[in-house]
Amino acid sequence: MIKGNFIDNLPKVYGIYTGGFLAFIIIMSIAEQMGMTAKTIGICFVAFTVAIYAIIGYLSRTAQADAYYVAGRQVPTVFNGMATAADWMSGASFVAMAGGIYFKGYGYMALLVGWTGGYVLVASLLAPYLRKFGCYTVPDFIGTRYGGNLSRFMAVVVLTVASFTYVTAQINATGTIASVALDIPFQYAVYVGLVSILLCSMLGGMRGVTWTQVAQYIVLIIAYLLPVFWISNKMGAGFFPHFMLADEVSRIAELEAQFGFVKNSAENLKEVPKGLAGITKAHSAVNATPWAFISLALAMMMGTASLPHVMMRYFTTPSVKAARKSVGWSLFFIFLLYSSAPMLATLSKLSLIDPTLPTGIIGKSISEVQAIDWYQNWNQANLMFVSDFNGNGTLELNEFFMGGKAVVLATPEIAGLPYVISGLVAAGGMAAAMSTADGLILAIANAISHDVYYKIIDPKAETAKRLVVARVLLVVIGFAGATIAALEIQGILGSVIWAFDFAMSGLFFPLVLGVWWKRANKEGAIAGMFLGLVSGAAYLVWVRTGGSGFLGITQLTFGIFGSAVSLVAMVVVSLMTSAPSAATQRMVDEVRIPSGKSILGKQH
Repeated sequence: MIKGNFIDNLPKVYGIYTGGFLAFIIIMSIAEQMGMTAKTIGICFVAFTVAIYAIIGYLSRTAQADAYYVAGRQVPTVFNGMATAADWMSGASFVAMAGGIYFKGYGYMALLVGWTGGYVLVASLLAPYLRKFGCYTVPDFIGTRYGGNLSRFMAVVVLTVASFTYVTAQINATGTIASVALDIPFQYAVYVGLVSILLCSMLGGMRGVTWTQVAQYIVLIIAYLLPVFWISNKMGAGFFPHFMLADEVSRIAELEAQFGFVKNSAENLKEVPKGLAGITKAHSAVNATPWAFISLALAMMMGTASLPHVMMRYFTTPSVKAARKSVGWSLFFIFLLYSSAPMLATLSKLSLIDPTLPTGIIGKSISEVQAIDWYQNWNQANLMFVSDFNGNGTLELNEFFMGGKAVVLATPEIAGLPYVISGLVAAGGMAAAMSTADGLILAIANAISHDVYYKIIDPKAETAKRLVVARVLLVVIGFAGATIAALEIQGILGSVIWAFDFAMSGLFFPLVLGVWWKRANKEGAIAGMFLGLVSGAAYLVWVRTGGSGFLGITQLTFGIFGSAVSLVAMVVVSLMTSAPSAATQRMVDEVRIPSGKSILGKQH
C-alpha cells in the first residue's frame, strides 16, 4: 500500500508500473510458447497499454484550471523530463526516423542533430524565462508581453497551423500500428487511435497528460531498445552495437557494391504501391552537401524552440530553476532513443541484404521470398512489395520495396525474434504517437479555450465552462486530425518536418525577441507572426508546385525563409512604431531574473 503524497511517491508508483509492464511481457512470452496467435498477442499489447493510459487519465481528472492547464506547476524535474521526452519522441521519432535513415541515407541524421540541438536553444533562450513569466500557454506569453488581442490571436493561429500539421502525423502513426495489430483497414484504424488519444487527455488536461506521458515513455523506450540490443547480439554486432556502427555501415557499402542495383524504370515503378521505396545506398545524395545538412539541422533546431507543446511542458515545473534542470533531463531521456535510431536502421538493412545471415533475402528466388510469413503479413498491410523487374527469378537490390513506417515495426519479425517483441514494438510506437498527439491536441485546445474564448470572447467565464470548452475542442480537433490523416496527403516524417517549419516561421523570433529585446513591440510581433507564416507557407506551395527554390532552401526547410521574413518584418516594424511602455520594459527585465515569483502570479 502506497501512503503519503502522490508527488513524493512517484518513484515508487512508476517503479511498480515498470515491474508490472515487464511482468506482462513475460506473461505474453509464455502465452506465445503455449500457442497464442500473433494477432491475439498484438491486440493484447495495444489494448493493455491503452487501458493503462486511460485509467491514469481518469484518475488524473480535475476541475481546477491550474491543474488542467499546467498540472498544478508541481511536476518534479526528472518526471517532467520523461514526460517531455515522450511528448517529443513522436511517431516520427519512433516509427519513421529509422525508416528515413534506412532509405535516404545518413544525411537524414541532420534531423537528430537539429531535434536534439534545439533543446540547447530551449534551455538557453526560452524555457526558464517563459516559466518565470508564469503563463498557461505560448499565446498567453505573446498576448501579455506585447499586449492586445490581435497579437494573442495571431499566436493562436500559428500554433494551430503548426500543431495541427504535427498531430495529423501522430494520428497517422497510431492508425498504422492499430491497422496492423488489430488487422483493420487504415481508414478506420486512425479513429481507433484517436479514441485512445482522447482517453488520456479529456478529463485531466495537462495533469492527466503528464502522468500518462511518463508511463508512455517507459513503454516506448523499452520497446525501442530491447529489439536493438537483441538483434545486434543475434547478428554478432556486439551487445552494445552503437560502438560498432562504422563497421556495420562499411559492411552495407560492401554488400551494395557486390550486388549492384537494378535500375527501376518508370514503367516498373507503376507497379509499386504508393508510399513504398526501394533500398537505397547508405551514402545517398540526400543532404550530401554541407549546406543541405546544416540548413535542415538549423530548421529543426529553431522549430524545436518554437513548438508550443514543447514549451508548455516547462510551464508545469515548480520553479524557474526546475525548468532549466528539466531541459537537461529531457535531453538525457531523448538521447537514449535518438542514439539508437541509426543503429536500428543499419541492423534492419543488414538483416535483409547480408547473405551470410539466415534472414537475408537478396539473392533468393522471388517465389521463396513471397512465401515468407513476415513478407505476407506486411504485404497485406500494403507496406512491402517485391517484383521480378529484370525477369531472372532472383530478388536483387531495388526489387524489394518497403514503407518507411515498416522499418521499425517489421524488423523484429524479419530478424526472427519472438512475435511478442513485435507486439511490444507496436505498443511502443503507439505510446510514442499517442503521447505527442496528446500534447499537441491539448496545446491547440488550451490555446483556443484560454486565449481566444476566455481572454478575448468571455473574460468572465467560470472555470467549469472554460474546461467544458477545452474538452469539446479536444474532440473536434482530434476528429479533424484523424480525418485528414486518413487521406494520407503526406508521410509521417514529412508532415512532422513541415510542422517545425510552420512553427519557426511564425513564432521563433516573436518568442526570442520577446524575452531578449525590450524594443520589440506589438506591431512588430504581429507583422513578424503574420508575414513569417504567410511567406513560409507560400514558399512551400511554390516549391511543391514546381518552383525551383533558391539558396538551397527546399520544401523541408521552408521555415528558414519564413523565419528570415519574420525577423526582418519584426525589427523594421518595431523600429518604425512607438516603443513599448516603461511598465512592459520593466517586465521584460524582470523575466530575465532567474529567481523570485512568476510575473503573472495569480492573474489567471
